[in-house]
Amino acid sequence: MRPAGTASATPAPAGPVSAAPFAGSATAFEELLSIARAGELGPDPAGLLISVAFTTRQAVRHEGRGTGYRNEVLSLRLAEAVGSCAVEPGALPDGAVSDCAGADVARLLGHPMQPVRVAALDAYLMHVSPHTPENGAGPVVLPAGTSLEKSRVRAGAVAGLLVLPPGSTVLVVGVVNSLLEALRSRGLRYIPCDLKGGVTEWGEPVVTDALGSAGRCDALLVSGMTLGNGTFEALREHALRHDKQLVMFAQTGSAVLPRLLGHGVSAVCAEPYPFFWLDGGPGTVHRYRAACPGGAP
Repeated sequence: MRPAGTASATPAPAGPVSAAPFAGSATAFEELLSIARAGELGPDPAGLLISVAFTTRQAVRHEGRGTGYRNEVLSLRLAEAVGSCAVEPGALPDGAVSDCAGADVARLLGHPMQPVRVAALDAYLMHVSPHTPENGAGPVVLPAGTSLEKSRVRAGAVAGLLVLPPGSTVLVVGVVNSLLEALRSRGLRYIPCDLKGGVTEWGEPVVTDALGSAGRCDALLVSGMTLGNGTFEALREHALRHDKQLVMFAQTGSAVLPRLLGHGVSAVCAEPYPFFWLDGGPGTVHRYRAACPGGAP
């Protein structure tokens, strides 16, 4: 969730956007966690084991850019599925990964650490309902290229989920500069927000209070990382209460957030592991939209 773009946006790629058939299965993250733990969404999670647990750490400074950023992601593998949750670099205790390896999913869904619960739920739901057209996913191919080139294409796919007239203001929670340039190319204004504050690549101040800034915006564009740091629910409730679009770009919880479509979440650009910044080859993101997204015509 750090600067990853430059001043020339790429238009949103063509690709389907589908309404997930499981929309409405839960109204909030904690409810979804509870019903998954009870085995109401698929096989009993107590009988499923996490075979591999790992972290991915990344540091980036694009050529010609004035700033860099770091990422750290906890990932859990359940059979063919990988669930992930981003954390602040260095935030995970040393024993977190080894504690997850070999554990049953039910135990991890009740783990005291929120990022572990999110990653476990993401892995379970990815196992139960992977990102396929049959499950409502509309694939968008990210062509091979540099991390910057792929970031721009992804940004177009994300920004294309917003349905807003030019001049509208978007709260962007989780500053990614390629997303900001994609909004600018569509004639949209934005308020960049990140817990670390600072400035964007273009010197714009980054606010730190997302909820306090939401009232000044027509729509919300929010990183899935908010699931892991506990700030997501307040934003979801704000969008629901004020009938605003809430579009999620999700490496964290890519299989979790489509389950909340229609309950404050209007659209999701889901990006499961491996993420675009890990490989120079082609990749895929998956777009979902609620049948009647809040704030959209």
